[in-house]
This record gives sequence, structure tokens and C-alpha cells, in this order.
Amino acid sequence: MRVLRRGDVGPAVAEVRSTLAALELLPPIRGMADQAPFDGDVEHAVRAFQQQRGLITDGIVGPATYRALRDATYQLGGRPLAYMVSSPVSGDDVLALQERLLELGYDAGRGNGVFGPQTEHALRNFQRDYGLTVDGICGAETVRALRQLSPRARGGSPVLLREQERVRRAGPRLTGKRIVIDPGHGGSDTGVEVEGVRERDLVWDLARRLEGRMVATGMEALLSRGPDQCPDEGDRAHFANEAGADLFLSLHCDKNSSPVAQGVASFHFGTVNGTSTVGELLAGYIQRELVARTGLKNCRTHRKTWDALRLTRCPAVRVEIGYLTNADDRARMSDPAFRDVVAEGILVAVKRLYLLGEGDQPTGTFTFADVLRHELAKAE
Repeated sequence: MRVLRRGDVGPAVAEVRSTLAALELLPPIRGMADQAPFDGDVEHAVRAFQQQRGLITDGIVGPATYRALRDATYQLGGRPLAYMVSSPVSGDDVLALQERLLELGYDAGRGNGVFGPQTEHALRNFQRDYGLTVDGICGAETVRALRQLSPRARGGSPVLLREQERVRRAGPRLTGKRIVIDPGHGGSDTGVEVEGVRERDLVWDLARRLEGRMVATGMEALLSRGPDQCPDEGDRAHFANEAGADLFLSLHCDKNSSPVAQGVASFHFGTVNGTSTVGELLAGYIQRELVARTGLKNCRTHRKTWDALRLTRCPAVRVEIGYLTNADDRARMSDPAFRDVVAEGILVAVKRLYLLGEGDQPTGTFTFADVLRHELAKAE
């Protein structure tokens, strides 16, 4: 679909208005609905919806916002749900199914609203345990059973506890951990570009510096793209899933219409219904390390539903390191020595995640050499 913004009219705008009205974010249109424009009220409603869904709050209906609007129209029981390999089903009904299965003790994976193989496996186990037809399809019979049963436990989040348990069982050593490093943009997509400084080039160089340090510690570091490639976010997430990654780290720089805007921010998967606990923890470690080491303004951590965070099965974090539209941030990111500092900070944050507070040091004081010594000591 084409991008919709203020001033547009037509059937696509009418569909957006109708969905927003159904979500009670806009009053219903009376009369010639197809002629109703994308006006200020619609833009305000779109922004409110984007904020609720963890999307970029720009008031523009692009592919991600349109998908989220479409997903919001589905309710559990309104259509049969099944795993479609070539075109996975998504929607709020899938999210409701995942959350219900998790409440009942079945590992449906992260509640991301996408019906994948893990959701199908959990559904089949549920159907088998309760004497239903084991077909992996959530139809009327299965929905009735799901609604009749009481959850085995209330409070907390089983999937988030499983994430934490996997980190604990992985142990404190970095050796053997598989990390996907995702330098943003690539190829003809330069990302933010200001006065000849390109986001694409900066994050590629940063990714290679981080890759080298991770390999030196015994980690398996994989890059999500080559220097001349630009896969979309879904493909980057698919690469991490196929690789069986333990963590996914996406590297970006930011921009703003105001040249005063500056700083570093970190993002992890999360919705109003829950968040990736390990992703949130890692985002916090990265944020604190980079602020302490670089002096960049702390723009904090945030939960988002961007595809690169939502579709990865492992904990995922996206880091926006500096605003290239800010002269000071741009100058610092252009300095290779500064990128070395950033790479060390991210590596140390990953180490802190696996240490789980044991044998840790104050933020900003753990060095690359310390990490190497720790790895060697554990190996002996």
C-alpha cells in the first residue's frame, strides 16, 4: 500500500478511519465516508494508536502502522488460525491465543501476534492433552476449550521466566554464545546522511569492531548483512532465527528535525501486555554502559514492536547511537576511536547480562581486557 498522511483522501483513508473508529480512537463517519480526508483528527488518532502499539509516533500510516491496524481488527474466534509457512498469520487474535496457551502452561514462545512453528507446537500439545482433534488449527472447538479452562497459574509471565532461565543456564562465559550483529541500512540505503556522513557506513564499521571483540572472547558473531546488502527487518529477524542466535543487536544512528536533539537510546521488544525481560535487561545494560563511557545524553530505554525486535525468537535490542543531525554527536560518531569505545561498551553490557550480577564491576569500569581475563580464568 502507499503511505498515507494528512491531506490524503480515498478508499484507503476511509479504511483507516473506519478501523480507528472501531478502536474508539475516532468518532464514526456519517455520510460520504470515502470522501472524508486524512485530517488533523485522523493524524492525532494515528499517533495515539502508534504510541499504544510501540511504533514510531509520526502520524503517518506506512506499512508497519497499516499492518498493526489490520492486526487490531481480529479477535480470537473470528477466524481459524493455523501455521502458514509461506505467509504467517498475524493479528490480535493470534496474540490472544499465545497468551492463553502460556497461561495454561504451554510454551507458545514470545507473545508477538505471529502464528509460527512454536505456537503451532504448543497448540498441538494443548489439543492432545485435552482430547481435541490434534490438527494444529485453532478453530471453534479449540477456542471453546481455551475459554472454558482456568489457567494453571496467574501473575507473572511464563515466557519471560523461560527467557531468564535460558540465560542462567547458559552460564557466565561468553565462549560459545552466538550473537547476530545487525548494522542498520546498507547497500543503496544510506540511512541518515548529513554533510557526507552516512549512518550506513558508521554502523557497518562499528559492527566490524564489535564483531572482532566478540570473536576474541570466544563468541560466534554473525553479521546480518554484507556491506552492499539491505535486507528488510523481517529478513534480518529470520536470519537470526535460522542461525539459532542467543542475542540480536541492531546498530543505528538517529536524526531529528531539531539540530539540538542528541544522545543515545536503546529499544527492546515490548507491548502493553508484556515485555522481553532479558531484552529489557540487556537494553538497560547497554544504555548505562554507553552513557557512562561516552558522555552521550541518556535518552533511556523504550519498548517497541518493530519487526526486528518482534520477529526474533531470541532477546533483541536496537541501539540508536547519537543523532547525526547534531553536530557534536556526528563528530563523535565519525571518530574511529569513539566507535571503539562504543564497541567495548556493548561487549561489556553483553558480559554483564550473562554474569547475572556475579563478580560484576561498577558501570563504565569493566574493560575489554577484564572480559578476556574473566574468560581465560573460567576456562582454566
